[in-house]
Amino acid sequence: MWNFFWPIIIIVTANTFYHITSKSTPAEVQPFASLTVTYSVAAVVSLIMFYLTSSNKSYFSELHKINWTSIVFGLAVVALEFGSISLYRAGWKISLGSLVTNICLACVLLIVGLLIFKEHISIRQLFGMGLCIIGIILVSGK
Repeated sequence: MWNFFWPIIIIVTANTFYHITSKSTPAEVQPFASLTVTYSVAAVVSLIMFYLTSSNKSYFSELHKINWTSIVFGLAVVALEFGSISLYRAGWKISLGSLVTNICLACVLLIVGLLIFKEHISIRQLFGMGLCIIGIILVSGK
């Protein structure tokens, strides 16, 4: 059971700090300067974690296994971080910005699951998606 839930705990904890730091990034700093420091720290931590967790300590042999996904993942993460900083600089509240973006993401991923990964979508899920859209309208309306 623990193996099923520990990733959720990590994601929720990390996302909490992620949104706190995104909102707290000083307005006077250029976002990509801040992200350069962020990814420098992430690169060092990732390299350390590679050596601590890998049975194969040959980092460069692992690099030969990497495909297009690492490049697209990197682009997506930078866009995500920049979007998050921009979201809060645009005036979104931390309690609302994350909620709206995550609900929108859930709806998009439902469609992606259906179209790209051929996942089955139930009537209940479609109904839930409709409720999510109504919820977005309700919580983000001024």
